[in-house]
Amino acid sequence: MPQEFSEIPAPILMECSRGDLGLESTLQELSLYTFSVETSITGASVAQVFEKYPLVPGVILTEDGNYIGMLSRRQLLEFLIRPFGSELFFEQPLSILYSYARNCVLLLPETTSILTAMQLALRRSPELVSEPIVVKSLEGAYKLLDISELNIASWQIRGIETQVRYERSQAQIIQNDKMASLGRLVDGVAHEILDPVNFIWGNLTHVSNYSQDLLKLIAAYNRELPNPSEHIAYLMEDIEFDFLEQDLNKSLTSIRTGAERLKKLVTSLQNFCHIDAVYPKPADIHTCIENVILLINSQVKGEIEIIRNYGSLPPVYCFLGQLNQVFMNILSRSVDSLLDEAIRQQYNLDTTSDEEKPRIEITTEVISLPPTTSHAVDSRWVSVRIKDNSQGISEETQQQIIESFSVEKRADKETTLAASYRIITARHGGKFKIHSQGGAGTEFEILLPLV
Repeated sequence: MPQEFSEIPAPILMECSRGDLGLESTLQELSLYTFSVETSITGASVAQVFEKYPLVPGVILTEDGNYIGMLSRRQLLEFLIRPFGSELFFEQPLSILYSYARNCVLLLPETTSILTAMQLALRRSPELVSEPIVVKSLEGAYKLLDISELNIASWQIRGIETQVRYERSQAQIIQNDKMASLGRLVDGVAHEILDPVNFIWGNLTHVSNYSQDLLKLIAAYNRELPNPSEHIAYLMEDIEFDFLEQDLNKSLTSIRTGAERLKKLVTSLQNFCHIDAVYPKPADIHTCIENVILLINSQVKGEIEIIRNYGSLPPVYCFLGQLNQVFMNILSRSVDSLLDEAIRQQYNLDTTSDEEKPRIEITTEVISLPPTTSHAVDSRWVSVRIKDNSQGISEETQQQIIESFSVEKRADKETTLAASYRIITARHGGKFKIHSQGGAGTEFEILLPLV
């Protein structure tokens, strides 16, 4: 016998505040209705409940306490407003009504994110897009979520996401302006240093020639006047002329070497601070790498061996300043990792004398990759592999690094590797890969397309 209205449990609204919603909020943080009845209940009894509680979106149907499905307020109303609907369905149990209803219920766990739930709800057919969603809790209870509640929460989160992206883009613009200003400042300082260095470099040749001519003149005087006066003999002994004659060439050679090194360093600094144009320009990859190696040479300090396996590379169209930043990020990370391990080995009493010397191996070559589609042809790429012999990166850390590459990963702070990935993939249309195994070192591979 059908149950009466008085025997139906009243709907319960599990109310939550939407003010604390975030980008990763789930359905359990929304207001959900708990209203389930047995299928033996008549449509008239449920209609009375809907009339008393106008905000309840539907009813959960059960048989012997087991979940069967859901009947929405709209579906029940459609049955009752049909011709002779009241006579046919009003006093019938819900099992009859449910058998005629579209059994297409969206059932989601309460741990589903609000944005994901909204996407799934919009994928439903147009006549079901306004239907409530059944949410299953971790305890196995079934609840109802009004689609309007989901819409409001989704729009609120979209607003938060838009604000986060706006703030991040503003911070990125400010950071780019700072880096551009810093690049111009460093370029100006390097130019100011390079001017006197060029002056010294240009005059070293003349000073060397003049000194040789003076020494030749003094040697000629010694041959013509083998017996100098006592004053000249005393003066030659006082200034240690024999030593001065031998050391003068060595001093000039040292000055030349220092000026040449300083000139290369300042030139590398200017190239590193290169301000990119709107369009990419051809550049020598090997020169880019050598400029960065020269800049980090103070960190290496002869403790790390750098092996270069350079292949024959054509000029590559790229944004030179950004590519320099990528090489700097990778090489600095490898150098820091190797130096940290070297320090640990120094304090490790079990370290043997045959420990492998810290090493960074740079390999460049042109490779061909198989086509991605049946109609594509083999593509040619410039491959740059930077490998070290450190202890490698753990799987957990690798996973975190790969997640930071994803656009969906909303990290509070962009890492240097994530920035490098974005520069290679988004700006250059290339590929950025990491290969690492415990105890076998870490290899970063950069692939740049050849146009």
